[in-house]
This record gives sequence, structure tokens and C-alpha cells, in this order.
Amino acid sequence: MKHSTTHWRFPIAASLVLIVEAGCASSDDFPVLTGDYLGQTPPGPTPQLFAPGIVSTGVYTRDLAMTPEGDEIYFGVMVGGFSTIMVTERVNGRWTKPEVAPFAADPQHLNLEPAISPDGQKFYFLSNRPRDGGAMDPADVGRWVNQDIWVMDRTAAGWSEPYNLGPPVNSAAAEYFPSVTADGTIYFTRQDPESQASLIHRSRLVAGEYQEVELLGPEVNSTAGQFNAYVAPDESYLMVGVAGRDDSFGGTDYYISFRDESDNWTGPINMGELVNTPRGGEWSPYVSPDGRYFFFMSTRFRSADQFPDALTADYLHDVHAQPLSGNPGIYWMEAGFIEELRQAAEF
Repeated sequence: MKHSTTHWRFPIAASLVLIVEAGCASSDDFPVLTGDYLGQTPPGPTPQLFAPGIVSTGVYTRDLAMTPEGDEIYFGVMVGGFSTIMVTERVNGRWTKPEVAPFAADPQHLNLEPAISPDGQKFYFLSNRPRDGGAMDPADVGRWVNQDIWVMDRTAAGWSEPYNLGPPVNSAAAEYFPSVTADGTIYFTRQDPESQASLIHRSRLVAGEYQEVELLGPEVNSTAGQFNAYVAPDESYLMVGVAGRDDSFGGTDYYISFRDESDNWTGPINMGELVNTPRGGEWSPYVSPDGRYFFFMSTRFRSADQFPDALTADYLHDVHAQPLSGNPGIYWMEAGFIEELRQAAEF
């Protein structure tokens, strides 16, 4: 998560559910959705808004992840000072209305950036909940402090209670946006508490224990601002939001680096104008478990041909509660262009 020092006051937990669901279809009119990917029509090579009115609702939406079978989809929302994780599940072939995930319902805690291991057995996410499970310091409620990576295990009854991943991955610095390979290696962002530089790190999993954390080299960390890296399950590439590069379209853009069998990385390649925008609201990439689709957070607005003849109060209120209103949403597109970028990469 990009650093923020915003302070918030929080009402009771029930308010969180009501506020978040205000941007989603009510239970009375929630559509019958079947099939993969919430029954949405698959996109082509041009990005399309993912599940408008269901996932991308006009609420600030980011961070998508799903189980290997595609039967559970998780995504992050930020609204009214709250940051939480939503979930929709395919039950008896039909998708449920998105709800706040049970482990992310405490309004005192920040919860974002879900990541599910390729084998579906572990669920990682960002949280600022107290490491010892105690009460939250009132001074820290709603602040981007104490950011750690937490994890849950898959059990016969569902996900276990969350527990802190602990050292060496978590430290006194802020750690966030986990992404995990098939062999258990975890990639994540660590923010230096003094310089505020955000850089991509990794830790290998050996005999069930995470090893000393490695800082990736300048081929990945090319500026002081790398955020939220997604790594392929086979570790062959890494996508990351980068700020401060001369070849950016503006603000933070998505870049990709490829890795060979000798652990050499290519320099970052801008993922192009179909993905990146001058507004710079790009910092949450993801590829579906089947490798077919690239999902990404982006901040986009209506085009001029969608404008009304004249603005009215009713129109403005409607726009506020819909996608393309200035808050980021989740977009998706065919992932075949990744291989095209690989062919042009140089080690």
C-alpha cells in the first residue's frame, strides 16, 4: 500500500458493511451470475472494466485475487476512511453478492491487498492489526502505521484465523502487498522508515521457514518508488507499479521485468498505453490463476462522447455512485501481450 498519513474516526462495525455495500447491488436486485469470472463476458486485447456494478461500482476499488479454481474472488475497497477486503463466492454454480470478508470486518483495522498462494492453501494480506492480538492503540486507528503481512491457512472449515507472518518478512518497517510463487517464495514491498523509499524484496521458503530477506536489484527497483509487485507463480516475471521514471505516461505506471533460470532480471519495461494512463492511478496488478487475463487497478473517467448535453444535479449524483467517476476500478484484458513483451525483453 502506498504510504499515507491520513487520520480517520471510525463508527461501529455495522456501519462499515452498510457503507461498502452502498456501492453494490442490493440483495433484492442482485443478478443471477453463473460461469467463470462472475459470468462476465471475457475481454479481448483492450482493457474492459471488470464486473461493473458488482466489483467496480464507483467505490475506490483495488487489489483483486482469486482461488486457483476461480470459485472465490476477493478485492479491496476504500471508502469513508475504511479499508477492507470484499469477497464473492460461487456456491452451487451461482455467485454470491459481494460482502465484507469476515476476517476484515473490524473497522479499526486496515485490511487490503489479498494474495492467495498458487496451491490455494494460504491467504496473505496487508493489515495493521496489533501483532499480539491485543487492542488497537486509539492513536493508530485509521492510520497507515504498523503495516504487516498476515496469513491464513486453508482448513476443512475454510480459512483459519489470521496470524502475523513474523520475521524475517515483517520488521519494524512497513511491509505490504504480498505475492507468492509456486515454491512458496514471497515477494513484497518494504518501505524504509527514514527515506520513505518503497522497494521490492523477497524471501525464499526453505523447509517451511522464510530465509533472510533479499532486496531485488536495480533491474526491478529502478527508482525510490516501487509499489505492489505481482510475481508469476513460476517466477518468470514480475509486474510492479513504479513512480519517477522518465518513460512513464504520468505518475505511477505498471512495468514488467522478466527473470531467467539463472535469476537474472531484465530492466523494467513499461506495459504500454493500453494499461497505463497519464493520471497515474496504476498500482495493483494481478494475473488470473489460469494465466489468461491480466487484472489491474486504474483510475479512468468517462469519455467526452458519454457526456450529457447539460449537467444536472441528478446526473452528478448518479455519476458519483458509478464507475468512471474518478475513483479507481478493476480492469481486465487478455494476458497474451505479456509474452509479446517477453520477446522484446533483453537480459
